[in-house]
Amino acid sequence: MTDRSAEAPDGDLVRRFLAGDAGAGTELITRHERRVYAVCLRVLGNPDDAADAAQDALLAMVRKLDGFRGEAAFTTWLYRVAMNVCYDHLRRAQRRPVLHRVIDDELPAHESGPPVPDHADAIVDARLVEAALAEVPEDFRVAIVLADMQDLPYEEIAKVLDLPIGTVKSRVHRGRLALARALEGTGEPQEAPRTSEEQRP
Repeated sequence: MTDRSAEAPDGDLVRRFLAGDAGAGTELITRHERRVYAVCLRVLGNPDDAADAAQDALLAMVRKLDGFRGEAAFTTWLYRVAMNVCYDHLRRAQRRPVLHRVIDDELPAHESGPPVPDHADAIVDARLVEAALAEVPEDFRVAIVLADMQDLPYEEIAKVLDLPIGTVKSRVHRGRLALARALEGTGEPQEAPRTSEEQRP
């Protein structure tokens, strides 16, 4: 028997869950848990904190599904839920996060959460970027995580963060500058990553 839920659009799974199909909620969690964990890790900088935040965000997603109106893509709505959870974690910490630099001997035998989809041949560079990200101010860090690491267009980031698009562009630009400055001490190139969105006027 074919598993239709694997092919169902997110919106269909939401409607099925609200109609009483608990399996549709499980499918949404399975489908998006890696994405949510990756965002939380980039924003919070610590795998344990990211795993906790991702779990909180996925639970919040399920609790708030009746608030999803379909006016934006489901992933846009989900990113907003995840960002709110990350902000809550940062407020509770009452300080900017400090990324723990992991060396090979400290790597766990298994992940504490879904793995970040970094390519193996770039993992060292990815760790340097993650360490530098911890030095970028929170608002700018969130903007460049969404723009450059999740490759969201400015319009979608504006919806996620509930900000004017001009503010988003400014935060992404300033975040890239801050990241480039932070990378100077790691031996990485000073120019931060750019997305295809930069090609638009």
